[in-house]
Amino acid sequence: MNPPPVAARELAREERFNLVWTRELNQVFADVAPYYDRANYVASLGLWDWFLQKFMDTVDIRPGERVLDVCAGTNAIGIALLKREPTLEVHAIDRSREMQAVGRQRAEARGFRIHSTIEDVHTLPFPDHHFDAVTLQFASRHLRVKHVWGEILRVLKPGGRFYHCDMLRPGNPTVETLYYTYLRFCLWFTGFVFRSGQPALNCKQYFIHALQMFYSADELSRVLEELGYCNVTSKSVFAGMMGFHRAVKPQIR
Repeated sequence: MNPPPVAARELAREERFNLVWTRELNQVFADVAPYYDRANYVASLGLWDWFLQKFMDTVDIRPGERVLDVCAGTNAIGIALLKREPTLEVHAIDRSREMQAVGRQRAEARGFRIHSTIEDVHTLPFPDHHFDAVTLQFASRHLRVKHVWGEILRVLKPGGRFYHCDMLRPGNPTVETLYYTYLRFCLWFTGFVFRSGQPALNCKQYFIHALQMFYSADELSRVLEELGYCNVTSKSVFAGMMGFHRAVKPQIR
C-alpha cells in the first residue's frame, strides 16, 4: 500500500481510521492493559526494555523540571524519568483509565508519584508554556499527528523539548513487506498466548494498516518543522522500522 503524499496524509489517515480511533481503541486498551507490557516484551523478542532505554538515551532532563508524558499508558516513561531524576514533577495523560490504573500501581510500587489525567490527548488540558519537556512513545500511529503535536508545542515552554519515539513506515519496500509479515505473526501469537478479547482481536488488521499509512522518519521531521519546532533531529533503527525524534520550541523574541 502506497500512502498519499505527506501534504494529504493526515486527512487520509483520519478518513480511514477515525471510527477505530474514536470508538474501538478504548476497548482495545481496556482489554490489553493487564498484560500490555508482557505482550510487548514477547512481541519484541525480549527487546522491549532496550527500546525504552534507547528512547531514554535521547531525553535530556534537569532537576526540578515539569515533564508531561503524552499517551502515557502504563507509565513506563514516567517511571524511567523518575528513576533518573526523582526531583521531577511528572504528569501523565492518557484516555485509557485501565492503562493508567496499571501505570499508577507500577509507579506507587516503586514509591513514585505521577500526576495522572484521563483525557483525549488531542486537547491537552494544560496552560500555554507550562512544561519543560514532553515525551510521546509508541502512540502517534493512533493519533491525528499534526493536531496533537501542535498542542504539545503550545504547552511547552519556550526552549522546551519534545521527545518522540514510534514504530514507523520503512522506506524500503522489501523491509516493509518483511516487517508487516512479522507484525501479523506477533499480533496472532500474542493474541493467542494472552487470550486477547474480541476488541483486540478485531483490530489486528488495523494495526498493520495504521503503519502502512504512517510516516517515515524523514517525513516526521518535516511535519515537526512545518509545525514550528526548531533544532529537529531524528534517528531511525532497524532499517527505518522505528525512529526517535527530538525537537525544540523556539524562544520567544
